[in-house]
Amino acid sequence: MSRRLDEGAPSWGAREDHTVLHKDTPRVSAAGKVRGTAEYSMDKRPEGLLYGRLVCVQIPNAEVSVDLAPALAIDGVEAAVVLREGRTRYNGQAVAAVAARTPELADDGARAVQLDVTPHEWAVTHAQATAERAPQVDDERPNRGPRGRRGTHGDEEATEAALEGAEVVVETEYYVPVQHHASLEPHGVVADFRGGDEATVYASTQVVFGIPGSAARELGLKRRDVRCVTEHMGGGFGSKFSMDVAGRAACKLAKETGRPVYLFNDRVQEFQTAGNRSGSLQTLRAGAKADGTLCALHTVMDKLGGLGRGPGARQPYIYEAESSYTAEFAVHTHTDSSRAMRAPGHPQVSFAIESTLDQLAYGLGMDLVEIRKRNLASEVYHRQLDRVAREIGWDDHPHRTAPGRGDGWTAEGIGFGVATWGGGGRPGAVAEVRIDPGGGVVASIGVQDIGTGVRTLVAMIAAEELGLRAEDVLPRIGDTNLPRGVGSGGSVTTGSVSPVVKSAAWRARHAFAEHLAPILGCEAEAVVFRDGEVHGGEKKLSFGEACASLPPEGLAAQGEWIEELQASGVHGAQAARVRVDLMTGEVKVLKMVAVQDSGLVLNPLTWRSQVNGSMIQAIGQALYEERVMDPDLGLQLNANLGDYKIPGSLEIPELVSIIDEEDTRQAPIGVGEPPVIPGVGAIANAVHNACGARVTSLPLTPDKVLEALASLG
Repeated sequence: MSRRLDEGAPSWGAREDHTVLHKDTPRVSAAGKVRGTAEYSMDKRPEGLLYGRLVCVQIPNAEVSVDLAPALAIDGVEAAVVLREGRTRYNGQAVAAVAARTPELADDGARAVQLDVTPHEWAVTHAQATAERAPQVDDERPNRGPRGRRGTHGDEEATEAALEGAEVVVETEYYVPVQHHASLEPHGVVADFRGGDEATVYASTQVVFGIPGSAARELGLKRRDVRCVTEHMGGGFGSKFSMDVAGRAACKLAKETGRPVYLFNDRVQEFQTAGNRSGSLQTLRAGAKADGTLCALHTVMDKLGGLGRGPGARQPYIYEAESSYTAEFAVHTHTDSSRAMRAPGHPQVSFAIESTLDQLAYGLGMDLVEIRKRNLASEVYHRQLDRVAREIGWDDHPHRTAPGRGDGWTAEGIGFGVATWGGGGRPGAVAEVRIDPGGGVVASIGVQDIGTGVRTLVAMIAAEELGLRAEDVLPRIGDTNLPRGVGSGGSVTTGSVSPVVKSAAWRARHAFAEHLAPILGCEAEAVVFRDGEVHGGEKKLSFGEACASLPPEGLAAQGEWIEELQASGVHGAQAARVRVDLMTGEVKVLKMVAVQDSGLVLNPLTWRSQVNGSMIQAIGQALYEERVMDPDLGLQLNANLGDYKIPGSLEIPELVSIIDEEDTRQAPIGVGEPPVIPGVGAIANAVHNACGARVTSLPLTPDKVLEALASLG
């Protein structure tokens, strides 16, 4: 896009006019990641480094005392600290930490810590926690406590009456187990402290500016004297918004020794102590009129948040019911607290309501797409459902109003789901764009890139404004020594960061044009930045020549958050096609299609990557993932990546991610959350559509599918 100075304020402009933005742009970090030169926090090895290890108790509910002396007696173990004594509250809780000169010595030290453990009764499952005379998990709250009641007309009786007048009524219990984030880079930090009055913490975190305060408290420093750096990060999905026990322990050990300490969870600890997506148990009674209108919905929901209460959306979710009533309860267990995980609480309720709508449609002999459109007021959903239906082959599908039964060996089916989210930004971030006399452009903001492509986005925005290519701009991010960034969560990063980078680049261009106008012999308003050149009047300069005219200190401008440069409120629809092996019960996802609006999509290549990744995570939740707790031993049985199943390359189907270009809003909106929501319900509905097997408990494992098939007779 050509840029001149005659605009009165920053604006994104028409998407068809862009030369960098709204174009597929490879990540600027791609080469480093492929070559292995990109440094993650786990890769940092400061001089004099010690290796830390946590000591965890595998009894979910116990009294524990800790003796560090045996560990400290080992030659090479430099320090040990107590993190907790007294009552442990969940399986895998850390009670101590050690630091040693080598990883092997740290392992020896951790094993040598002597624990005196007195077990108490525990409740690690929903059944245990809600049983009569169950051990109390929290001294101040019941194991199953009310979270709220809400009714369309204020009371439960109105919904009961509406159910009695429905043409079709269904009642089903839906179970969603706990799902883990499964971040490839575990939680932890390298705490580089050498006994002075400052420290640097290399953290795997979604909020670099949230780390210094926590680290400073453990190190006995002032917040301003602690720097946090996150150059690259191996996933978070909502789980990395604090120092966590590993980070706090590393800082304690660093303070104790006056040396840098490296401490990251091992994989078992990652599963047991790093948070999870809460589970849920929902009972839905729903009624529909003859025309498909959802006239009544009664919901009782237990949220399974471990020590936490569990986040969540409410029923009937996006759909509209003439009368609805919901009673929510938090069920506590002796397991680690749930945390935010990509669209917190939404996939759980989506799975239940999407499944319920299909059952109502079949009871009425109604098209599965039409019943959704009947109960969605927004025309945006209507067009998105029509689009995914067309892309998945719905018009030619034989089971549009009733489930199929297959050919005796296999069966194919299609399912649908919809999603919503906010995705808007917020103030708080600051960016700087600096142009130096040597021709370099640096765009700086302290925000971290958690794998979503923020680093590339920063370069693209500055490049578009200055008439350059993305590779001509050096993005500097992930460091509290840079201008302030925001936390990456809730799909707010794009809406929070893009406006301030845009504003900074716009101001830098404005100042640069004012500087160049006398050189080009024109008014500043006539200076145009285009294709690596600067034009003004009858003259032109290469961008490098223009930069050479700057003083030695160059030129810099800071940007502020401008609300009009971002938007919020998105819609999405997905369809899934599956094949069910009727002999083994195996489900194979053949194709998934997503249509999503996101306003002005700044980098379609990264956008599609985000949406594809969301669908893959939905496949994991639908078919493979669940935390398995042994109620008698109080242990998680699959706290490793061998037994906790997630999709691999052989499980990835054809994925089609479509930008809803009919969304003409000329401002960007984050896309991290919404596309992970509808896939679970779409896959479950596709299995039912294929062969009539309605599995109401995730994941849809072969044994459950075979059991559901057997119940059909």
